[in-house]
Amino acid sequence: MTCYNNPLFFLLLSLPFLPFTHPKLTTNYYHKSCPKFSEIIQSIANEKQHSRPSTAGATLRLFFLDCMVGGCDASILVTSNSFNIAERDADLSLSGDGFDMVARAKMSLEIECPGIASCADILATATRDLVVAVGGPSYEIRLGRKDSLQSKSTDAENQYPLATMTMSQLVTLFTSKGFSIQEMVALVGAHTIGYSHCKEFSNRLFNFSKDSESDPAYNRQYAAGLRKLCENYTEDPTMSAYNDVMTPWKFDNMYYRNLKSGLGLLATDSAMYGDQRTKPFVDMYANDQARFFKDFASVMEKLSVLHVKTGRKGEVRNRCDSFNQLGF
Repeated sequence: MTCYNNPLFFLLLSLPFLPFTHPKLTTNYYHKSCPKFSEIIQSIANEKQHSRPSTAGATLRLFFLDCMVGGCDASILVTSNSFNIAERDADLSLSGDGFDMVARAKMSLEIECPGIASCADILATATRDLVVAVGGPSYEIRLGRKDSLQSKSTDAENQYPLATMTMSQLVTLFTSKGFSIQEMVALVGAHTIGYSHCKEFSNRLFNFSKDSESDPAYNRQYAAGLRKLCENYTEDPTMSAYNDVMTPWKFDNMYYRNLKSGLGLLATDSAMYGDQRTKPFVDMYANDQARFFKDFASVMEKLSVLHVKTGRKGEVRNRCDSFNQLGF
Protein backbone atom coordinates (compact mmCIF):
# COMPACT_ATOMS: atom_id res chain seq x y z
CA MET A 1 0.00 0.00 0.00
CA THR A 2 1.42 3.39 -0.98
CA CYS A 3 1.31 6.26 1.51
CA TYR A 4 -1.30 8.02 -0.64
CA ASN A 5 -3.69 5.09 -0.22
CA ASN A 6 -3.17 4.95 3.52
CA PRO A 7 -6.00 6.64 5.48
CA LEU A 8 -3.51 7.61 8.19
CA PHE A 9 -1.62 9.70 5.63
CA PHE A 10 -4.64 11.91 5.00
CA LEU A 11 -5.49 12.00 8.70
CA LEU A 12 -2.07 13.45 9.45
CA LEU A 13 -2.37 16.00 6.66
CA SER A 14 -5.78 17.01 7.97
CA LEU A 15 -4.50 18.04 11.38
CA PRO A 16 -4.83 21.78 12.18
CA PHE A 17 -2.22 23.89 10.43
CA LEU A 18 0.62 25.08 12.62
CA PRO A 19 0.78 28.87 13.06
CA PHE A 20 3.72 30.55 11.36
CA THR A 21 5.16 33.78 12.69
CA HIS A 22 8.28 35.87 12.25
CA PRO A 23 10.15 37.21 15.30
CA LYS A 24 10.57 40.72 13.85
CA LEU A 25 7.01 41.16 12.59
CA THR A 26 4.22 42.41 14.84
CA THR A 27 0.52 43.14 14.43
CA ASN A 28 0.93 46.67 15.87
CA TYR A 29 4.06 47.65 13.93
CA TYR A 30 2.56 50.95 12.67
CA HIS A 31 0.63 51.74 15.86
CA LYS A 32 2.79 54.79 16.65
CA SER A 33 4.59 55.54 13.39
CA CYS A 34 1.51 55.45 11.12
CA PRO A 35 -1.69 54.96 13.14
CA LYS A 36 -3.98 55.18 10.10
CA PHE A 37 -2.09 52.52 8.13
CA SER A 38 -4.85 49.89 8.29
CA GLU A 39 -7.69 52.39 7.93
CA ILE A 40 -6.23 53.94 4.78
CA ILE A 41 -5.57 50.62 3.07
CA GLN A 42 -9.00 49.23 3.89
CA SER A 43 -10.72 52.34 2.59
CA ILE A 44 -8.81 52.32 -0.69
CA ALA A 45 -9.28 48.55 -1.10
CA ASN A 46 -13.04 48.82 -0.71
CA GLU A 47 -13.25 51.80 -3.07
CA LYS A 48 -11.07 50.14 -5.69
CA GLN A 49 -12.96 46.85 -5.49
CA HIS A 50 -16.28 48.65 -5.87
CA SER A 51 -15.14 50.43 -9.04
CA ARG A 52 -13.11 47.51 -10.45
CA PRO A 53 -14.46 44.09 -9.29
CA SER A 54 -11.42 42.35 -10.75
CA THR A 55 -9.16 44.04 -8.18
CA ALA A 56 -9.45 41.34 -5.49
CA GLY A 57 -8.40 38.50 -7.78
CA ALA A 58 -5.62 40.55 -9.37
CA THR A 59 -4.16 41.62 -6.02
CA LEU A 60 -4.40 38.14 -4.53
CA ARG A 61 -2.49 36.72 -7.51
CA LEU A 62 0.09 39.52 -7.27
CA PHE A 63 0.68 38.79 -3.58
CA PHE A 64 0.85 35.02 -4.08
CA LEU A 65 3.43 35.27 -6.86
CA ASP A 66 5.46 37.88 -4.99
CA CYS A 67 5.76 35.54 -2.01
CA MET A 68 6.49 32.44 -4.10
CA VAL A 69 9.33 34.14 -5.96
CA GLY A 70 11.92 35.00 -3.32
CA GLY A 71 9.53 35.87 -0.50
CA CYS A 72 6.93 38.52 0.40
CA ASP A 73 9.11 41.54 -0.34
CA ALA A 74 7.33 43.52 -3.09
CA SER A 75 10.00 42.57 -5.64
CA ILE A 76 7.17 41.89 -8.10
CA LEU A 77 6.15 45.57 -8.08
CA VAL A 78 9.41 46.90 -9.52
CA THR A 79 9.41 47.93 -13.17
CA SER A 80 12.15 47.00 -15.63
CA ASN A 81 14.69 49.53 -16.87
CA SER A 82 17.49 49.61 -19.41
CA PHE A 83 19.80 47.85 -16.95
CA ASN A 84 17.51 45.13 -15.68
CA ILE A 85 14.49 43.01 -16.65
CA ALA A 86 12.43 42.87 -13.47
CA GLU A 87 10.44 40.01 -11.95
CA ARG A 88 7.06 41.31 -13.11
CA ASP A 89 8.13 40.83 -16.75
CA ALA A 90 8.71 37.08 -16.35
CA ASP A 91 5.44 36.24 -18.18
CA LEU A 92 3.45 35.97 -14.95
CA SER A 93 0.11 37.02 -16.52
CA LEU A 94 -0.48 39.86 -14.10
CA SER A 95 -3.33 42.36 -14.17
CA GLY A 96 -2.84 46.10 -13.78
CA ASP A 97 -5.55 46.31 -11.12
CA GLY A 98 -3.30 44.80 -8.47
CA PHE A 99 -0.47 47.21 -9.18
CA ASP A 100 -2.87 50.15 -9.19
CA MET A 101 -4.31 49.08 -5.85
CA VAL A 102 -0.90 49.14 -4.19
CA ALA A 103 0.15 52.38 -5.91
CA ARG A 104 -2.97 54.19 -4.66
CA ALA A 105 -2.45 53.00 -1.10
CA LYS A 106 1.23 53.91 -1.17
CA MET A 107 0.48 57.42 -2.41
CA SER A 108 -2.02 58.04 0.38
CA LEU A 109 0.29 56.59 3.03
CA GLU A 110 3.21 58.72 1.83
CA ILE A 111 1.05 61.79 2.41
CA GLU A 112 -0.03 60.56 5.85
CA CYS A 113 3.30 59.18 7.10
CA PRO A 114 6.17 59.69 4.60
CA GLY A 115 8.81 56.97 4.35
CA ILE A 116 7.21 54.68 6.91
CA ALA A 117 4.98 52.06 5.23
CA SER A 118 6.67 49.43 3.09
CA CYS A 119 5.17 48.28 -0.19
CA ALA A 120 5.44 44.68 0.99
CA ASP A 121 3.25 45.42 4.03
CA ILE A 122 0.79 47.33 1.86
CA LEU A 123 0.44 44.44 -0.58
CA ALA A 124 -0.01 41.87 2.20
CA THR A 125 -2.61 43.97 4.01
CA ALA A 126 -4.52 44.99 0.88
CA THR A 127 -4.75 41.35 -0.18
CA ARG A 128 -6.32 40.35 3.13
CA ASP A 129 -8.74 43.29 3.05
CA LEU A 130 -9.82 42.48 -0.51
CA VAL A 131 -10.38 38.80 0.30
CA VAL A 132 -12.67 39.93 3.11
CA ALA A 133 -14.39 42.49 0.86
CA VAL A 134 -15.54 39.76 -1.54
CA GLY A 135 -16.81 37.46 1.19
CA GLY A 136 -13.71 35.54 2.21
CA PRO A 137 -12.20 34.93 5.66
CA SER A 138 -10.18 37.44 7.61
CA TYR A 139 -6.77 36.48 8.97
CA GLU A 140 -3.96 38.08 10.91
CA ILE A 141 -1.24 40.00 9.09
CA ARG A 142 1.98 40.67 10.97
CA LEU A 143 3.78 43.79 9.78
CA GLY A 144 7.31 45.12 9.52
CA ARG A 145 8.41 43.72 6.17
CA LYS A 146 10.98 45.63 4.19
CA ASP A 147 10.98 45.95 0.42
CA SER A 148 13.47 44.00 -1.65
CA LEU A 149 16.70 45.47 -2.97
CA GLN A 150 16.58 43.49 -6.21
CA SER A 151 14.07 42.20 -8.74
CA LYS A 152 15.14 39.99 -11.62
CA SER A 153 12.96 38.09 -14.07
CA THR A 154 15.37 35.17 -13.88
CA ASP A 155 14.58 34.77 -10.17
CA ALA A 156 11.06 33.66 -11.12
CA GLU A 157 12.19 30.63 -13.10
CA ASN A 158 10.65 27.42 -11.71
CA GLN A 159 9.39 29.27 -8.62
CA TYR A 160 5.66 29.51 -9.32
CA PRO A 161 2.90 27.17 -10.59
CA LEU A 162 2.26 26.83 -14.31
CA ALA A 163 -0.93 25.57 -15.93
CA THR A 164 1.16 23.02 -17.83
CA MET A 165 2.61 21.38 -14.72
CA THR A 166 1.74 17.86 -13.66
CA MET A 167 0.36 17.32 -10.19
CA SER A 168 3.66 15.78 -9.11
CA GLN A 169 5.48 18.90 -10.27
CA LEU A 170 3.05 21.09 -8.34
CA VAL A 171 3.44 19.00 -5.20
CA THR A 172 7.23 19.21 -5.50
CA LEU A 173 7.08 22.99 -5.97
CA PHE A 174 4.81 23.65 -3.00
CA THR A 175 6.57 21.24 -0.66
CA SER A 176 9.89 22.90 -1.56
CA LYS A 177 8.37 26.12 -0.18
CA GLY A 178 7.32 24.37 3.02
CA PHE A 179 3.64 23.71 2.22
CA SER A 180 1.88 20.39 2.64
CA ILE A 181 -0.37 18.89 -0.03
CA GLN A 182 -3.43 20.00 1.90
CA GLU A 183 -2.08 23.53 2.23
CA MET A 184 -1.46 23.58 -1.52
CA VAL A 185 -5.07 22.59 -2.21
CA ALA A 186 -6.30 25.25 0.21
CA LEU A 187 -4.15 27.93 -1.41
CA VAL A 188 -5.32 27.02 -4.91
CA GLY A 189 -8.82 27.76 -3.65
CA ALA A 190 -7.87 31.37 -4.43
CA HIS A 191 -9.09 30.46 -7.93
CA THR A 192 -12.58 31.07 -6.62
CA ILE A 193 -12.00 34.66 -7.81
CA GLY A 194 -10.03 36.10 -10.72
CA TYR A 195 -9.53 34.96 -14.27
CA SER A 196 -7.00 33.29 -16.58
CA HIS A 197 -5.97 34.19 -20.12
CA CYS A 198 -7.11 31.88 -22.91
CA LYS A 199 -3.54 31.04 -23.83
CA GLU A 200 -3.20 29.25 -20.48
CA PHE A 201 -5.84 26.64 -21.33
CA SER A 202 -6.25 26.84 -25.13
CA ASN A 203 -4.45 23.51 -25.52
CA ARG A 204 -7.42 21.91 -23.80
CA LEU A 205 -9.92 23.46 -26.21
CA PHE A 206 -8.60 23.06 -29.74
CA ASN A 207 -7.33 19.86 -31.36
CA PHE A 208 -6.80 18.25 -27.99
CA SER A 209 -6.41 14.76 -29.50
CA LYS A 210 -7.32 12.78 -32.59
CA ASP A 211 -10.41 11.54 -30.77
CA SER A 212 -11.56 14.73 -29.11
CA GLU A 213 -11.55 18.42 -30.02
CA SER A 214 -11.46 19.38 -26.34
CA ASP A 215 -10.15 17.80 -23.17
CA PRO A 216 -12.79 15.20 -22.14
CA ALA A 217 -12.21 16.23 -18.52
CA TYR A 218 -14.24 19.34 -19.34
CA ASN A 219 -18.00 19.43 -19.06
CA ARG A 220 -19.09 19.40 -22.73
CA GLN A 221 -21.20 22.55 -22.57
CA TYR A 222 -18.48 24.33 -20.64
CA ALA A 223 -15.89 23.38 -23.26
CA ALA A 224 -18.15 24.61 -26.07
CA GLY A 225 -18.61 27.94 -24.31
CA LEU A 226 -14.88 28.32 -23.75
CA ARG A 227 -14.11 27.52 -27.39
CA LYS A 228 -16.48 30.26 -28.50
CA LEU A 229 -15.06 32.70 -25.97
CA CYS A 230 -11.44 32.02 -26.91
CA GLU A 231 -11.74 31.40 -30.66
CA ASN A 232 -9.75 34.57 -31.50
CA TYR A 233 -7.32 34.49 -28.59
CA THR A 234 -4.27 34.46 -30.88
CA GLU A 235 -5.32 37.84 -32.26
CA ASP A 236 -6.20 39.21 -28.83
CA PRO A 237 -3.93 37.76 -26.11
CA THR A 238 -5.89 39.57 -23.39
CA MET A 239 -8.95 37.34 -23.90
CA SER A 240 -9.71 35.48 -20.68
CA ALA A 241 -12.24 33.44 -18.70
CA TYR A 242 -13.26 33.44 -15.06
CA ASN A 243 -11.52 30.82 -12.93
CA ASP A 244 -14.88 30.18 -11.26
CA VAL A 245 -17.62 30.36 -13.88
CA MET A 246 -20.43 30.10 -11.32
CA THR A 247 -19.63 32.82 -8.75
CA PRO A 248 -16.63 34.70 -10.22
CA TRP A 249 -16.85 37.75 -7.93
CA LYS A 250 -17.55 35.92 -4.66
CA PHE A 251 -14.99 34.24 -2.43
CA ASP A 252 -16.58 30.89 -1.58
CA ASN A 253 -15.99 27.16 -2.02
CA MET A 254 -17.59 27.01 -5.48
CA TYR A 255 -14.18 26.46 -7.09
CA TYR A 256 -13.98 23.01 -5.51
CA ARG A 257 -17.59 22.19 -6.32
CA ASN A 258 -16.90 23.16 -9.93
CA LEU A 259 -14.04 20.66 -10.16
CA LYS A 260 -16.44 17.82 -9.38
CA SER A 261 -18.65 18.96 -12.28
CA GLY A 262 -15.98 19.23 -14.97
CA LEU A 263 -15.77 23.01 -14.65
CA GLY A 264 -12.09 23.29 -13.78
CA LEU A 265 -10.64 25.92 -16.12
CA LEU A 266 -6.94 25.01 -16.08
CA ALA A 267 -5.45 21.58 -16.59
CA THR A 268 -4.02 21.78 -13.07
CA ASP A 269 -7.52 22.49 -11.74
CA SER A 270 -8.95 19.34 -13.31
CA ALA A 271 -5.91 17.37 -12.17
CA MET A 272 -6.58 18.48 -8.60
CA TYR A 273 -9.77 16.43 -8.62
CA GLY A 274 -8.30 13.55 -10.59
CA ASP A 275 -5.26 12.90 -8.40
CA GLN A 276 -5.71 10.73 -5.30
CA ARG A 277 -3.25 12.86 -3.33
CA THR A 278 -5.42 15.98 -3.69
CA LYS A 279 -8.95 14.68 -4.37
CA PRO A 280 -9.82 14.02 -0.68
CA PHE A 281 -9.13 17.67 0.14
CA VAL A 282 -11.10 18.89 -2.88
CA ASP A 283 -14.04 16.80 -1.67
CA MET A 284 -13.65 18.10 1.87
CA TYR A 285 -13.59 21.76 0.86
CA ALA A 286 -16.42 21.29 -1.65
CA ASN A 287 -18.59 19.94 1.15
CA ASP A 288 -17.46 22.27 3.93
CA GLN A 289 -16.96 25.96 3.17
CA ALA A 290 -16.25 26.78 6.81
CA ARG A 291 -13.33 24.32 6.81
CA PHE A 292 -12.02 25.81 3.57
CA PHE A 293 -12.18 29.32 5.02
CA LYS A 294 -10.39 28.21 8.19
CA ASP A 295 -7.61 26.43 6.30
CA PHE A 296 -7.26 29.17 3.69
CA ALA A 297 -6.86 31.78 6.42
CA SER A 298 -4.21 29.66 8.15
CA VAL A 299 -2.18 29.02 5.02
CA MET A 300 -2.37 32.70 3.98
CA GLU A 301 -0.88 33.66 7.35
CA LYS A 302 1.89 31.17 6.67
CA LEU A 303 2.42 32.41 3.12
CA SER A 304 2.53 36.04 4.26
CA VAL A 305 5.75 35.54 6.25
CA LEU A 306 7.54 33.45 3.64
CA HIS A 307 11.15 34.67 3.35
CA VAL A 308 10.28 38.23 4.38
CA LYS A 309 13.02 40.85 4.48
CA THR A 310 13.64 42.82 7.69
CA GLY A 311 16.28 45.22 8.98
CA ARG A 312 19.09 46.00 6.57
CA LYS A 313 18.06 43.22 4.20
CA GLY A 314 15.55 45.60 2.63
CA GLU A 315 14.30 49.17 2.48
CA VAL A 316 11.08 51.18 2.57
CA ARG A 317 10.69 52.34 -1.00
CA ASN A 318 9.54 55.85 -1.80
CA ARG A 319 7.72 54.40 -4.81
CA CYS A 320 6.65 50.79 -5.05
CA ASP A 321 7.73 50.43 -8.67
CA SER A 322 11.35 51.49 -8.20
CA PHE A 323 14.22 51.20 -5.75
CA ASN A 324 15.31 54.25 -3.77
CA GLN A 325 18.70 53.93 -5.40
CA LEU A 326 19.64 52.21 -8.64
CA GLY A 327 19.15 48.53 -8.01
CA PHE A 328 18.70 45.24 -9.82
